[in-house]
Amino acid sequence: MTYRAVISIAEQQLSVWQDDACVYQCPISSAANGVGCVRDTGCTPMGKHYVRAAIGAGMPASTVFKARRPTGELWSPELAANHPNRDWILGRILWLSGMESGINRGGFVDTFARYIYCHGAPDDGVTGVPASHGCIRLRVSDIVPVFEYLAYGSIVDIRP
Repeated sequence: MTYRAVISIAEQQLSVWQDDACVYQCPISSAANGVGCVRDTGCTPMGKHYVRAAIGAGMPASTVFKARRPTGELWSPELAANHPNRDWILGRILWLSGMESGINRGGFVDTFARYIYCHGAPDDGVTGVPASHGCIRLRVSDIVPVFEYLAYGSIVDIRP
């Protein structure tokens, strides 16, 4: 079965679709700096993307990642208290690549080269409002099922 995701920045929501049926919805957090495709802006890129890498299959949902690799840590409130300013990447990573040359692919606007992901964050963290550094944050309890729907090559359309 083929699934695709639509991310609404205005609604701060991700929807997974199979054909014309929505099969999963969850809140997200996009960039605190708003939308934009230029690198080093901390903005969330718009437009059509695809999942170029799916990272974390089979790992515990609380796995902590840095630079797309597990750190060996498992997230806990105690770990969070010891690292209060850490930007948590937990559980699963869907690394996005732009499909629109000059908009989100190539040069200074390349989503993949900007390391833009859909990734897990603590369930008690911020969702529903823009607060990320450019990525799409999902509660870890949402990224795990979303990861199961969206395989390598799945379309992810980020809309205003």
